[in-house]
Amino acid sequence: MFKQLKEDIATIRTRDPAARSSFEIWLLYNGLKAVRSHRRAQWCSRHGLKFLARWISQRCVRRTNIEIHPDATIGKRLFIDHGTGVVIGETTEIGDDCTIYQGVTLGGTGKDKGKRHPTLGDHVMVGAGAKVLGPIRIGNHVRIAAGAVVLNDIPDNCTAVGVPARVVRVNGERVPAELDQIHIPDPVSQELCKMRHELELMKQQLDALSAQESSERQE
Repeated sequence: MFKQLKEDIATIRTRDPAARSSFEIWLLYNGLKAVRSHRRAQWCSRHGLKFLARWISQRCVRRTNIEIHPDATIGKRLFIDHGTGVVIGETTEIGDDCTIYQGVTLGGTGKDKGKRHPTLGDHVMVGAGAKVLGPIRIGNHVRIAAGAVVLNDIPDNCTAVGVPARVVRVNGERVPAELDQIHIPDPVSQELCKMRHELELMKQQLDALSAQESSERQE
């Protein structure tokens, strides 16, 4: 337990330039408190103490304003920076060495059963206010920009931004517009538009023929 606590504090000191001492982190950092509470809640849940697990979880919410479901799976060295408003759902899986900022939701869409929440790989950074929703997979070494809404899988070594989120960098290189993997042409929609255009032309031709026949009858 003390070895794990020491590792958690060292992680925060490495990633947070505002951290001044291990003592300050241990007493005052809500992200650290939330992760430690989650470990206790998860232990209780795994041993059938479901009510106690949820009690620990909800008590943590009142203390830190960070909600982590007891059955969420969290890897090593998770750093929740600031943390206010963070929500992590029941079937969420988070890899090692991830960083989550305030206002992040790792949640569901309300349409899925069973596995309903996202899976994050290792070394993932989720920016402030971002929403990652549904049973999707976020690859290793992925950066999700602040305010992004991620609804689809993101490959390894990518940066995703926007609503809905789209990949703008791969391996540090900007993705050209023509290689955008999200906003691609819809072939069905294109065919429907083509058919509609052809029908409009046919209607104009029929109207012209009808007008011609009417003119010939009058003569």
